[in-house]
Amino acid sequence: MNGNLRGTLVLAVDDSPDALAMVHDALESSGMDVLVALEGKQALAIAERMKPDMILLDALMPVMDGFETCRQLKSNALLADIPVIFMTGLGDSEDVVRGLEAGGVDYLTKPINPAVLVARIRVHLTNARLTRSAYGALDTAGQNLLSVNDRGEQNWATPQAYTLLAKAHLAAPEHYALVADQIRIWLRHQPAVGQTLVLAELDYPLTIRMISTQDGECIVRLIDGQRATGPALLKQQLELTERESEVIFWIAQGKTNREVAEILSMSPRTVNKHLEQIFSKLQVDNRTSAAALALKALAQAEALI
Repeated sequence: MNGNLRGTLVLAVDDSPDALAMVHDALESSGMDVLVALEGKQALAIAERMKPDMILLDALMPVMDGFETCRQLKSNALLADIPVIFMTGLGDSEDVVRGLEAGGVDYLTKPINPAVLVARIRVHLTNARLTRSAYGALDTAGQNLLSVNDRGEQNWATPQAYTLLAKAHLAAPEHYALVADQIRIWLRHQPAVGQTLVLAELDYPLTIRMISTQDGECIVRLIDGQRATGPALLKQQLELTERESEVIFWIAQGKTNREVAEILSMSPRTVNKHLEQIFSKLQVDNRTSAAALALKALAQAEALI
């Protein structure tokens, strides 16, 4: 049983050295590695350097209390997925609610029972790992997904989505706030699934597309504004030349040979020559089949955006 927790890194935060010593001994005997901090600011600095698997947090501390410490942890995109368990002498229901609203996943009142603490840690670590696994699976599938509330604030994001946010210098909470208002205003208009919003005034172009909305949570997909589109996607997907990709892209949009010739500033005869090469490469014998393959390739590429 202890083996499941071996190597787990836990940060324990409490202004009482005696309480920290008790927690330290209980967790180490279960195979966990333990970091300690005596106050909130120190805990934040340690968490940024080491990123523990779990944080145990006293509610009442000088300088920065546990509630504010937890809120700041949860506002940091790189630390937000760390589960936080409050450990405190405060047992009133309103204090429990404060801890949960600040972002805690559990609340234990002192004196702490070491066996109960270890059991709670085990449960919440399992839940956190399952959640990360789900996000990782979405990310592997190319899902640049971001969850926001009705105020445009982040709930969670897949790692690829965080990468795109970082490209636009939006990873830090104070920078993301610049676009939260844009998203909030967009959500007021109740955008339908598939509708998009081009985020304004960014260093790196990003668009968001509505995927789903339920119970105040909206799932949107981040779209890289510098991604390959149209003919460039077909060139990658179908292994065509740049000119062939342009021709089949417009054919797939329903254009005639003459219209394609006008768009691409070439003769209809040249369009026909390109189509012959396209038919050969795609192993089809007519423009309808070629167009169908092009549309399928575009749809597959779009699904990964």
